[in-house]
Amino acid sequence: MSVTEPRKRPPRPYPLAGVSMRDLLASCAAAEAVSTPPRLPDPSLKDRPVGRPEAA
Repeated sequence: MSVTEPRKRPPRPYPLAGVSMRDLLASCAAAEAVSTPPRLPDPSLKDRPVGRPEAA
């Protein structure tokens, strides 16, 4: 076998499974959203009166 000749690899006994980068990033974002606790309510908004919409 010469240096310029490509090496032949034996066939793999199983197919390679791959995940797209889009799917990987989406799963990371979903995991973060599920594992992050909800934010506490803002105390400065607690004392504000709730406005009611006016009828048209």
